[in-house]
Amino acid sequence: MQGIDAKEALEILKITDTVQLLDLLRRTAELREKRFKKQIELCSIVNAKCGNCQQNCAFCAQSSRSKAKITTYPLIPAEEIFLAAKAAAEHGVHRFGIVTSGTRVVPGQDLDEICKAVRRIRAELPILPCASLGILNDDAFLQLKEAGLERYHHNLEASPSYFPQICTTRPYSTQTETVRAAKKFGFSVCSGGIIGIGESPEQRIELLETIRSLDVDSIPLNFLSPIPGTLLEGGCGLSPRDCLLAIAAARLMMPEVSIRVCGGRERNLRDLQALIFAAGADSFMTGGYLVTPGRGVPADLQMIRDAGLELRP
Repeated sequence: MQGIDAKEALEILKITDTVQLLDLLRRTAELREKRFKKQIELCSIVNAKCGNCQQNCAFCAQSSRSKAKITTYPLIPAEEIFLAAKAAAEHGVHRFGIVTSGTRVVPGQDLDEICKAVRRIRAELPILPCASLGILNDDAFLQLKEAGLERYHHNLEASPSYFPQICTTRPYSTQTETVRAAKKFGFSVCSGGIIGIGESPEQRIELLETIRSLDVDSIPLNFLSPIPGTLLEGGCGLSPRDCLLAIAAARLMMPEVSIRVCGGRERNLRDLQALIFAAGADSFMTGGYLVTPGRGVPADLQMIRDAGLELRP
C-alpha cells in the first residue's frame, strides 16, 4: 500500500470540520483493518532504572534539568524485571519493554543483569522482550542479540528542526544512528516521538517523514503529559482531535507499519480514547508509563472489546 506524501499529511492535521474528520476516520479504519484485521497488539514496560539522567530533555521528569519529585533508583534485579514481564503476560500483553534512564547502558554489570532477564523471559514466558537502553555500542547490541532480545526501542522524540529546542546534550544524528545500528544487528525496531511539545504542524509531519525514512517496524506516538518540575510543565494545549489527526496522518503515511499509541493517551484523548483504532492505531501501551500511571489493564481490555476488536493471538 502506498503512503500519502507530506503535503497531504499536513492538510490532514489542519482538519477542523467534523464531517471531514469522520470521513478521515473511516478511511484510516479501513486501512488498519486491511493490514491488521481486527487484531490489536498490547505492549507494556518496566522502568528498570529511574532518574539521574545526564540528558536534558525538556519533557522528561528524569532529566538533568528536571525538578520533578520522582523516586530515583539504580537498575532493578533481573528477577524483578522477570516478574513484571510475567504479570504483563498474564494479561495477554504481547511485548514487554525494559527501559532504563541515562544516555546508554554499556557492557558490564547492568547489561549482564538485563540480558539475564531477557534470557529468562524468552525461555519461560509467551511475551516478546524489548528494550530501550539509550545509545548503544556494537558490543552491547551483540550481547542483547545473543541473549534473545527481539526488538529495540529508541524514540527520535522530535523532528530534526525542533529537536534542539527539546534537548541540547546530544546531536540529532545519535537518534537516527542508533535506529540504524539496531537494524544492522537484525532487531525489530520501534521508533517514534512525542506530539504536543511545542512543535508546529509542519514539524510534526517532518518527524513522521524522518521515521518513514528509517523503515522501522513500529511507531510509538506519545502525547505530552506535562509533569510538574519539568521545563514543559505548563503543557502545549493538545486536544483529542489533535491526537486523532496525528495518528491518522501516521497511518496514511505508513499504511504497512504498526502505529502504537503510548504515553499521554489517557490525559489527552480523554473520553475519545477508543477512537485511536478508527484513526488507524493497531497497538497501544497498557499499564503504567515511566513515572506516570495508566488507567489499568482491565479498562484497556474492555475498550478493545467495546470497539468490536480483539487481542492478537
